[in-house]
This record gives sequence, C-alpha cells and structure tokens, in this order.
Amino acid sequence: MGHTESRDGTAGSDEPTDDTRATPGPTPEPGSAPEPAPESGKKRRRPWVRRLGRTALVLALLLIVPLVAVEAALRVNYMGDPADGTFTRGRDAMWLGHAWVDGRKKDADVTALAGRLEDTGVRDLYVHTGPLEHDGTLPKSVHPRARWFIDAVHRELPGVRVQAFLGDVLANGGPEGLELSDAATRAEVVRSAGQVLDTGYEGVHLDLEPLHSGDEHYLDLLDDLRRLTRERDAQLSVAAHQIDPLPHLHSVAGFVADHPKWWSQEFFGQVARRVDQIAVMSYDTARLFESTYGGYVAQQTSLALEVTPPTTHLLMGLPFYYESNPGHWGHAETVAAAVRGARLGLSRTDPDRELFGLAPYIDFAATETNWKEFEEGWVR
Repeated sequence: MGHTESRDGTAGSDEPTDDTRATPGPTPEPGSAPEPAPESGKKRRRPWVRRLGRTALVLALLLIVPLVAVEAALRVNYMGDPADGTFTRGRDAMWLGHAWVDGRKKDADVTALAGRLEDTGVRDLYVHTGPLEHDGTLPKSVHPRARWFIDAVHRELPGVRVQAFLGDVLANGGPEGLELSDAATRAEVVRSAGQVLDTGYEGVHLDLEPLHSGDEHYLDLLDDLRRLTRERDAQLSVAAHQIDPLPHLHSVAGFVADHPKWWSQEFFGQVARRVDQIAVMSYDTARLFESTYGGYVAQQTSLALEVTPPTTHLLMGLPFYYESNPGHWGHAETVAAAVRGARLGLSRTDPDRELFGLAPYIDFAATETNWKEFEEGWVR
C-alpha cells in the first residue's frame, strides 16, 4: 500500500515552524501554471499481484485453447458422408436389464422384445445376471429365471445368443469392491462364469469399473476366462472404456482424479486380442453439442478399429436413454449422432470390416426416438 507525502518529498504533515514561514519561497512567473500535486492516497498494485494475475491468465489460456481446439477438431470430424454400405452387418448386440432374469418379466414381454428386434441386426443379448459379490462369487438367487429367459429367446428369436452380463465395482473405485489383484478373487470370477455357462448362457459378458488402463491383473483374468469359454465353445465379451482422445490423456486424468475415464489405445488392443467381442461404452462423454459428440464417436471408432484384430468383433455403444448432467447431455448424446459417427469412423478406417456392430444401452430406458434413429440410421 502506498503512503502520503508532503509536496517537498518529506513524510509527515506537521505544521511548519516560524523559521520556515519566514523564508519566502520562489515567486512563480506570471502566467505559469502551478505544478500539480501528486495524487494523494493512490494505491499501487504490488508486483506479486500482477504476477499472480498473469499466471492465472496463462493457465486459463492453456486450458481453454486446447479445449476449443479439440471441440473444433471433433466438429470437423463429424463432417462428410459415410461410405456406401456402412450399415448393419447383422452383428449388433444389446444390453438388457436385470428384470429379464429375476422374475419380473413374462412370456408376453419376450414376445414383445422379439417383435422389436426381429428386423434389426441384433444377434447378441447381454442380460444383466449379476452383480458379482466383491469376492467374485455369484449367488444363484440373483438370477432365478435365467434358464426360462434363455429358452424363451431361443424360441422367439432363433439364432440370437444370450450372454450373461456380469459386473461389479472395482476396489480401486472406492473403499469397497472387487479386488483384481487377489488371485483367489479372480478364481472365483472364473468359477462364476462357469456357473452361468452351466445354466445355459452362450457367453460371458464382463463389465468391471472403473478399470484403470494397463491393469495386468485384468489381463490375467481375461486369459483365464478365455480358456474356460473356449473349452465350452462359448463367447467371451467385455464392456470397454473409451480410448484416449489425446495421447496419454488417461495418465493426465489419473493424476487429477482417482478414476481415469480412458484407456490407452495400446491397452485397448491388449484387451481386444483376448476376447471374442469388445463393446466400447461410447457414451457419457460430457460433449455439449450433437456434432462434437458424433465427431467423438467417429474418432473412438477409428481408434478402436486400428487396434482390434479382424478376428475380434468390435461394437460401439449407443445411448438408449436420456439424461442431462455434466457427464451426459441428452440434447447432444443422441442415437442419431452416435450412429452417424460410428459410420464415419468405419468409413475412414476399415469400411469392409465384417465383425463390426452397434450396441444399444439399455432396453428399459429406451425411447421410441432412440429406436427410430437406430433403425433409420443403421438398419437398412
């Protein structure tokens, strides 16, 4: 903070003595303007305040400019026309809720589901049969009507496979959860997979979250599950996190938050080589505009295709639900944008890929608009 000075430069404001009054000052020349007095009480900004302001501005620019650049790039990525023939290959899938196996659904519901799926390319159903216990076990009491549902689907929808959708929260997502680093827990997950195959399921669909990129214990679990499913002539499929939209973004996100959203492209490829099907959860992206969301799905599709071997079936997830929150803006994350984005990514990267499809999530939250956009954009 500044201080007040007298006109002659001395600090203080005491009255002058008699001697100083007796000494006359210089007489100003006629017509000359008096010298202006310095501003009294003016505050000067300290250097550290200026430095702090500049630092804040630089940091804001470092954050805002890349974000604007990314959004612009995604918008550009959504431009253009998908290639001819980039429609359903008859290899799509759909996630189903738990009501199909816990006793709430009846024969009439399966008939209605069959009518809805009959003219689509959906050939795999991932029906929620868990969740797993944190020790990897699966109580039979949580899926008492599983056998009924499998038989009903085979009757109403010949050729459609039913896979057991098993999942749990991982311990790295909080104080409780399934611990992949524990060999005994992984062994129990494999036994639970064998249990659902004994029930009649034709595959195991695994969804463990939040799963950090590079988790070697997860890869070990997939190796063990793959041996089991091959012995049983069954499918092994997984729900996959999104791939880094920028190089090493999962590392940056992991530094800032405990639950990084993305996998590295390398890790995605390691997972894809260990399974029969890999379904990208390409929703909940926090994109604000339909065009940037569609561009994001196009980018994710290309990134996934680049590292998924042609012998592995790649599926891109569709948001068959409506929410509006910072992680998922319903006006932006539309089925129409996701379908068009997936077609653009497919067109640019591997338009002739046969083992490719889309996977709506999830049946009980789907709207007529979701179904219409899926059918008009993809099912032809």
